[in-house]
Amino acid sequence: MTTQTLPQAHRALILNSTSSPPAIQTIPTPQPGPGSAVVRILAANVISYMRQIYNGERQYPFPTPLVPGTSAIGRVAAVGPDATLLKPGMLVLVDCTIRGRDDATAVFLSGIHEGYSEGSKTLMRGEWRDSTYAEYAKVPLETCEVLDEGKLCGRMGYEIADLAYISALLVPYGGLRDIDLKAGETVIVSPATGAFGGAAVLVALAMGARVIAMGRNVETLKKIKKRCERVEIVPITGDVLKDSEALKSFGAVDAFFDISPPEAGKSTHIKSGILALKHSGRVSLMGGIKDVSIPHSVVIHRNLTLKGKWMFEREDIKGMIKMVENGVLKLGESSGSRIVGKFGLEDWDKAFTAAEKNAGMGESTLITP
Repeated sequence: MTTQTLPQAHRALILNSTSSPPAIQTIPTPQPGPGSAVVRILAANVISYMRQIYNGERQYPFPTPLVPGTSAIGRVAAVGPDATLLKPGMLVLVDCTIRGRDDATAVFLSGIHEGYSEGSKTLMRGEWRDSTYAEYAKVPLETCEVLDEGKLCGRMGYEIADLAYISALLVPYGGLRDIDLKAGETVIVSPATGAFGGAAVLVALAMGARVIAMGRNVETLKKIKKRCERVEIVPITGDVLKDSEALKSFGAVDAFFDISPPEAGKSTHIKSGILALKHSGRVSLMGGIKDVSIPHSVVIHRNLTLKGKWMFEREDIKGMIKMVENGVLKLGESSGSRIVGKFGLEDWDKAFTAAEKNAGMGESTLITP
């Protein structure tokens, strides 16, 4: 084991049940073993619906007691004996997507969702139960991606907190890469007015595409168009054909990206988006809708491809970091993004509220243990 001095104990947010709020406790500091690293958490993301996850409203499956959390930026404090790249002191992105080493289909989201297979449930209920709302977290070696701190925080001038937004950008990047979005193509992003939809607009533009942003909030759509070049906007009216024609008015549409929340289950925008696609168009479905009506005949006769994507692949993380480190995708205030607030563990409730109220393009809320 290679290690800096780890304290015997550390503070962590503990959720014992969805029927009672989490509380800070002092618990033993995790120790690294084979295949793992212990990371000092510097900035952990807060998703806009964190409160609904941990009060049971969203009914996400996860074991308790649990240290909540998600993706984060941290500094490696200790590594197991088989680490070949990671060294103590390195700045890393800690990815919340954890996969089985002997079964890549066993996938769960650290601190959020135990996944859909017996393998993924075994992983979250056992070795990798605790997440990042803590001073230290033990994580699989392969979920730590090294960041070029000298370049990002030195020459490029980013704060460590700015780097946490990479994890929000990664989610739509996974879906857009999955449908092979190319420079020069036109992609519909809907809904584009939320946190992940807004991130999808930024990622698609950085990939060289033109974007048609859909959403219900017309004022937010106008702000997106004002902020970004190569963006057209189409409000969702609820009239399937009218919205489809509005989308087609901007010319041939190559792809449609959806990242709808569960509440959008009765929305018409998915059907409108599919109807607007040209022959051989592609669809990426990443949202949380349980069921939706698909124009089956159109999918067949236009040779459309529909693909579902849960999160992203490991290679996508490397690609995204490369885009940021090379300045293709900008972070921080210079890009129009902003950090809503940085909250200590004891202010987790304020952090959840801030994230819920500020869930637009480029907005991020952080817990900084």
